[in-house]
Amino acid sequence: MHYASNGATTTGGQVARTAFVAFALIVSLFFLWGMANNLNDILIKQFKKAFELSDFQAGLVQSAFYLGYFLLAIPAGICMRRFGYKGALLIGLALYAAGAFLFYPAAASHAYGWFLAALFVIASGLAFLETSANPLVTVLGPAESATRRLNLAQSFNPLGSITGVLVGQHFIFSGIEHTPAELAAMTDGARQAYYTAESTAVQTPYLVIGLIVVVWAVLIALTRFPATAEQQSDRAGGAAHIGKLFHNANFVLAVAAQFFYVGAQVGIWSYLIRYVQGTVPGTPEKSAADYLTASLIVFMLGRFAGTAAMRVLAPARILALFAAVNIALTGHAIVNPGQSGVYALVAASFFMSVMFPTIFSLGLGGLGDDDRKLASSFLVMAIIGGAVLTALMGAVSDAFGIHRSILVPMLCFAAILGYALRARETAAA
Repeated sequence: MHYASNGATTTGGQVARTAFVAFALIVSLFFLWGMANNLNDILIKQFKKAFELSDFQAGLVQSAFYLGYFLLAIPAGICMRRFGYKGALLIGLALYAAGAFLFYPAAASHAYGWFLAALFVIASGLAFLETSANPLVTVLGPAESATRRLNLAQSFNPLGSITGVLVGQHFIFSGIEHTPAELAAMTDGARQAYYTAESTAVQTPYLVIGLIVVVWAVLIALTRFPATAEQQSDRAGGAAHIGKLFHNANFVLAVAAQFFYVGAQVGIWSYLIRYVQGTVPGTPEKSAADYLTASLIVFMLGRFAGTAAMRVLAPARILALFAAVNIALTGHAIVNPGQSGVYALVAASFFMSVMFPTIFSLGLGGLGDDDRKLASSFLVMAIIGGAVLTALMGAVSDAFGIHRSILVPMLCFAAILGYALRARETAAA
């Protein structure tokens, strides 16, 4: 009995160490895709300069990006069921690196369409990463703490987001902004040289990102994951699992809530620089980007605060409270454009913080492993809200002004509040 006890203790310690290493690597992936996501907010402004785009056309950056999530989420789920979590992660990292490397020829050709294609490839990789990493975190520990654990892992995502904005602010933004009159006064050669310089500014940052992703793929490949993380599923019965999922009202409403959440988050961050420059005239682009950095910092603080609060308050209750506050904050930004509106949008990031992981975890509640993997695919597909609603915000901005476009995320938060209230009632029943 003594020796058996020692053996069991040793085995338990090895399992715990394996799970910890796996968890640490997964947390790093949250950082990497946070960086990719928020570099887009910089690219919208950068491409608007480099290609003379309208707000709607610039918003296609997010449309191409989140279309990749939408189209690849189901294939990612299928690969995850066939090859396990680790296999899906490696495919995702390979696509992420390939898309980052494509920025180099896209910039050399000065073709907006090629940039959009590169972003689509990056997003395809992120679809694999998010489809596998989010549910993996929920099974690396007790089920009762899954939501809190996912919020903790997602707390490191804003660090990547902040890094992405800082990289864009200091290594992509040139600080040179010409007015339409100044551009018209330039010679054709000088104007083209300006556009080319703004386009090629993205080459080196994305080349470095691609190399980092390759290194991380090697680390993942060489690391042994816990048995749960290596588990594969029977390929049969996928249609039956999908049918069962879509008879689960909580899951279906979680997918809808995730669509609206991602649309709100991406829309606010994508047009925050435009909102600042449009409502506080004379603000330079680099100064406007400081507000985006501030948003990401308070977003990160909100993640940690929300995770801590879940020790005493139910996740659905916190989700409802945060959604209600954001309805008020976005309403203020619409009615009071200018400096106070900017502060309201920055503050909204604190209350957006827990929404994605909380909706994700609530949507997976009570599901078995096979159902969880497929459900994760649909919850990641809901990220298409970032493409649809950001483009809608751009169209509203072009037609009615940037401050009125904030009505779109305000309505999104109203939908999230409705889901949170229902989830709270269901949990209490």
